[in-house]
Amino acid sequence: MSDPADHDSPARAALADAVREIEHHVAAAGWDAPVRVFALVRTSAALAAEPDLVHQLTPAVLVAAATQEWHLTSVEQEGLPAAPDLESLLAEISWSAAVDGVAVSVERVVLPPSAEESLPADPDEAIAYLMAHPDRQDVRLVVGVLRAGPSWCAVRTRANDSDDQVGGGADVVPGLVEALRATLQ
Repeated sequence: MSDPADHDSPARAALADAVREIEHHVAAAGWDAPVRVFALVRTSAALAAEPDLVHQLTPAVLVAAATQEWHLTSVEQEGLPAAPDLESLLAEISWSAAVDGVAVSVERVVLPPSAEESLPADPDEAIAYLMAHPDRQDVRLVVGVLRAGPSWCAVRTRANDSDDQVGGGADVVPGLVEALRATLQ
């Protein structure tokens, strides 16, 4: 597991904190969840734009917002457009300039490379194969990116479903990182 403090900026450390917070929030709802999308905004900017927000935040968050330029608040997006898959959903999303970043939570089934060699070509057969394979791993990915450049990913497996077993790194899921970046352009 990589530590964001070993990297380049307060922005990346704040993003890593926000991604971990989102992952814990999503984990509290359990497994087999739909895709969830979050806007990330600097808490200080959100407070300046919406002064009444002060009543909804904890004292610790207010102190962090006052002392950390990059402290982030996540805002879950509801009423997402219907889409056949994550790629199509992300292609339909764009963000206003007030949004500093975006995060997404998604669950996937992964197999070791050796098992993928036997994956049937027929989509329905492939799904049945994935769901029945003894080496399958269910994973939850929370991936976040900032307009300023940094990215952070958190990964939890169903087999090791505890907060102290969540892995993380800047580019664990590079394709999803790039897809999220595209929503900010």
